[in-house]
Amino acid sequence: MTETNNRLLRFARDYFFIVSGLALYAFGFSAFILPNNIVTGGVVGIASLTHFAFGWNVAVVNYGINALLLLIAFRTVGKQFVLRTIFGATACSVLLYFFVPLFPKPIVDSQPFMSVIIGATLCGIGIGITFTHNGSSAGTDIVAAMVSKYTNISFGRMMVYCDVIITSSSYLIFKQIDVIVYGLVFMVILSYVADMVINNNRQAVQFLIISDRWEDIANAINNDANRGCTLIHGTGWYTKQDVKMLLVVARRIESVNIFRIVKAIDTDAFITQTVVNGAYGIGFDEVKVRLKKYRPQVNDECMIPDALLRQAYAEKNKENNPEQPEK
Repeated sequence: MTETNNRLLRFARDYFFIVSGLALYAFGFSAFILPNNIVTGGVVGIASLTHFAFGWNVAVVNYGINALLLLIAFRTVGKQFVLRTIFGATACSVLLYFFVPLFPKPIVDSQPFMSVIIGATLCGIGIGITFTHNGSSAGTDIVAAMVSKYTNISFGRMMVYCDVIITSSSYLIFKQIDVIVYGLVFMVILSYVADMVINNNRQAVQFLIISDRWEDIANAINNDANRGCTLIHGTGWYTKQDVKMLLVVARRIESVNIFRIVKAIDTDAFITQTVVNGAYGIGFDEVKVRLKKYRPQVNDECMIPDALLRQAYAEKNKENNPEQPEK
């Protein structure tokens, strides 16, 4: 019962943050981007084009295009992908329907570039929060998923192609290059901010420490920083002497403390620090994926066919558990 309650709690928390992230995206887009006649990428960008050209409702067009894409993608990218994006598309369209009429004029008036920066930052944070909690805003990632399945074009590259084409199409309506530039700036800032939000939560650092006082440093890191160390045996090629190296993984905010501990013990210690996008396990993040039961696959070259596996298992079981004579 406790495990069920924990799953429901995680489920509710994820969807709360997904809706919150999409609400922040809808607010940033409605209050800073759309009133300045700026066309962004994605399906929202296509909806913006129809809004400027024909006066159509952005939220309705956004939902209609996403529904059509999801219908087309159902057999192409699979049921799981489609179901995962239905909620995001619905929530995003409903929020846009609510926010767009509230801001007929931009909050920051007569400063389109400032509006682009603020709007892209808010939208990037919203998208980052949504993706961090396994959500999706739908849009051109549906098209990218379909194209990347049948071609050699990567998912990310296809999304860039779609967004650039949509943003550049605004020239047909406004006949202004600066509108295209604002749209491209928006995409760059949004991508950067979203990436920072997504990676900042799980970003860690990895240290490689070489010192003659490795044992004291390892004990200090264990006791003072509450982090584990892995001892690696190596050879210095210049000196041809054996060396001991410590491998330490810690949170990014703990990096200063690690440096202080090492330098307090050995000022001549050699230290390298690298960024780790994700660290999972005890003391770090939990891997949030659905695990499938492993089933050995038949491979003509290196795997044993299932029939032989069953036969070997039956013979082994017979040896361990001989049949009892009938009474």
